[in-house]
Amino acid sequence: MKNGVGHVFQKQTKYYRGKLPGGYLVWQSKPETYKSYPGAAEIKLVSPQKEGGMNLWEAIRKRRSVRDFMNEPISQADISQLLWAAQGITKKIMGSELRAVPSAGALYPVETYLIIHNVEDVEPGIYHYNVQNHSLERISAGDFRAQIAQAALDQEFLAEANVVFVWTAVFERSKWKYKERAYRYVYLDAGHIAQNLALAAVSLGLGSCQIAALYDDEVNELLGVDGREESVLYLTAVGKPR
Repeated sequence: MKNGVGHVFQKQTKYYRGKLPGGYLVWQSKPETYKSYPGAAEIKLVSPQKEGGMNLWEAIRKRRSVRDFMNEPISQADISQLLWAAQGITKKIMGSELRAVPSAGALYPVETYLIIHNVEDVEPGIYHYNVQNHSLERISAGDFRAQIAQAALDQEFLAEANVVFVWTAVFERSKWKYKERAYRYVYLDAGHIAQNLALAAVSLGLGSCQIAALYDDEVNELLGVDGREESVLYLTAVGKPR
């Protein structure tokens, strides 16, 4: 069987003993850790709950992929809790802001967007999660249920979910330190984030399903990202399970 691009990628991003990439970090060229949309309409989210809730082991046991959702709104507080679990700042150490999930080198290359269909007190549309402010920045208002379902290989349940989380990577944040190896790390980071969100969804009585089957360029166009410096990695649909 002929080796494809996946095999080449795996081979060319391997580490070999005695042959690790050299060089040094140029701190002046370190990319910004946070992305924001200045001037966008912003919704400041309520503070997330940080104590109590469902036992972790119970959440792990109950987690399943859910693709059938009720047509009922979820609360803005649910969105706050899910975002904090996925990407929220949990501790500040010597000027560094650490988050709820691990990230290679604490570089946090993954950005979070939300395509909101049915959330109380939030207008349907496309939003960006401002991590530092724990807020939503509105990119586009409107009903994007059909577009996101079509972009996910026509999986209609995405149109029935309350919200679809879209994870992208700003590649240079990781490449600044890890060069070509960074492409492995951004996918690992996205996996950590989606699993945290899946467990948080269970604890809130919600269902989620992670989706990697998507038309990259269509999702990127929907978000308004270029697909080169920043590109979609992964999706998670969340809603009230039937």
